[in-house]
Parts: sequence; C-alpha cells; structure tokens
Amino acid sequence: MSPADFTSWPDLASRRLGGSVVAANDDLFAEKENLIKPEAPVFATGDFGPRGKVYDGWETRRRREPGHDHAIVRLGVPGLVHGVIVDTAWFRGNYPPEVSVEAARADGYPAPAELASLDWTPLVARTDARGDTANSYPVDSPRRWTHLRLSIYPDGGVARFRVHGQPVPDPAFLAGTIDLAALEHGGRLLDCSDAFFGSAVSLLMPGRARGMADGWENARRRGPGNDYVVVGLAAAGVPRRVEIDTSYFVGNAPGWARLQGLREPRGQELRGSDEAGTWHDLLPKTRLQPDTRHQFLVTSPAPVTQVRLDVYPDGGLGRLRVHGELTPDALAALTTRWQETGLAPRPGGETH
Repeated sequence: MSPADFTSWPDLASRRLGGSVVAANDDLFAEKENLIKPEAPVFATGDFGPRGKVYDGWETRRRREPGHDHAIVRLGVPGLVHGVIVDTAWFRGNYPPEVSVEAARADGYPAPAELASLDWTPLVARTDARGDTANSYPVDSPRRWTHLRLSIYPDGGVARFRVHGQPVPDPAFLAGTIDLAALEHGGRLLDCSDAFFGSAVSLLMPGRARGMADGWENARRRGPGNDYVVVGLAAAGVPRRVEIDTSYFVGNAPGWARLQGLREPRGQELRGSDEAGTWHDLLPKTRLQPDTRHQFLVTSPAPVTQVRLDVYPDGGLGRLRVHGELTPDALAALTTRWQETGLAPRPGGETH
C-alpha cells in the first residue's frame, strides 16, 4: 500500500473515535493530549505561557542526558494499521530529527504502568523526520493492535499523530442490533459525489453532530443530478431502521433523500463490490426537514453489505445510522478475522 493510499483509512487514534494518549515520559512545554486532536494544528504568534511559546502539539523539554522521549496512544478502535503520520507542523527549530513507532495488543483496560510489560512490536523502525512536515510512514502489519508508542529522538515537538487503518472491533460486542454503518463497528465510506464543505466520513462518527462543521456538506449544485455517498457496512446485515440527521443544517439541508441497499451473492458476507450484487430500496425518495433527526423503519428483502444514500439535489447531513443485525455467517466471519489478526507476537516480532 502506497503512502497516498493509507490515508483513505480512518484515523484509529483520533479523539473522535475514543482514542487517548494514556502516557508520556515528559510534556513540559505542550500537553501530550494534543497529539490526537482531530482538527489541524494551528499557530498563534503571540501565544506565550509561563513555560514559553505555546504550541498546538506535544513538546518535551530539551534533553540533557542520554535517552529519548515517548508517548503511548490507546486506539479508539483496535485495528490493522496501514500507515502513520507524524506531523511536526509549526515545529521548525524544535522538532525531533528521528522517530520510531511500536505497537502492542492488550486485553481489557490496562493502566499506564502496566503497558511497559507488554510485548512491543516495531511498525516503523527508527527513521528520519522533518520539521514542519506531515511525515508519512506506510506500515505493513497483518495484526490487530490496541496501543501504539511514538518515540522521538532525542526530544522535541510533534503536532499530531495519525494512525490510519482498518477497524477490527471485538465481534462479541456486535451481536444484536447495532449501527451497521458506524465507523467504530467497521463501516467505511466507499464513495462520495462531493464533499466541498465537510467530509462524508463524519456521517459515520460516534455521537451526535456538534454543528455543521461536524457533518457532510457538499457544494451548491447548479447543474442536473444529485449528490450521494456509498457506505460499506461492517459486514452483511439486515437493516431494521435508519436515521438521517439534518441537525444544524437549517438553510442547507437536502430536500429529499433515498437509501438503497446492496445485496451480495452468497459467500460475500463481509463486503463486496457494486458490480457483484443488486441494489434495492430501503427508503424510497422521501421528504426531509431542516435541523431534524429523522428516523424511519425499513424492510430489507435480503441482507446487504453496502448502502447508498442519495440527497436531492444537494445539502448537508450530520449523521447516518443504519440499525440492524449482522447475519450469523457474517458474525462468524468477523469472529474468525478477530482471532486471526490477534495472534500474540513472539519475542523478536514473530507471530504464531
């Protein structure tokens, strides 16, 4: 997978998905929690505090003894890591010249002091980094990880740490009725006609939208046609009800919406391609209201692996929810993947 490819996967470390910076050996100049803020880092020229210039990132003191600094991030959702971004934006004379990234898998909720005893596997060997740059490092790892350790050599500042990868949630928590489209359950944005004002990935994020900036908004359509998004579900499932939320979109909500489901041939339980199956209506073209959390009961003639939401002619949405149940075969396939990707590493980084 090329550096350009891995950024299409969600940021598993983001605070929006529940990520946390659980430990750092030092953050005297700037707090470790800034590493996983979802917004881009900013710089205020005159912003000084009692310890010096305030940076929107994580910054350690100047090291005067041997060693290096590190921070440990718990992923919001366990997953396969396809690449990381170590963004040193605005750090020019105080960035780390080298970095490395290691990963570990922990069951349950270990305390920070317990993480040191885990087996840490290198994902990015110690390598060069540049200042004021989104340093990009592809990762080739077949294992599911829960924690990453970012090390900087010897010290310095990092604005953001992005961990792009494929969510692999515990299937034990996917039984019963769930949001099949949720990013934290394995849903993924597959296609989008336009996202000029706001990313369509926001539709799949946890919680209610906090405003228009926390939703999907396309440009004003001046020609024929309409805008749409295509979402790959966590796996094959039977939708029961859907939620189309236009909250905060007052003068720019869609006038109508339509939701279709993609039925996959047997044996494509996890997720297939558009060409492999057939589309059918879950919700026919239906009038929407501005600033409203719409809920609709739906009936699907068969399990689906993808949904396509068309908005007419354009407009913004906060969230899309597709509540339903995974099929037994899909849940079994997810359980197998969970087991296969969670094999414990042996000393030296080998797996069994």
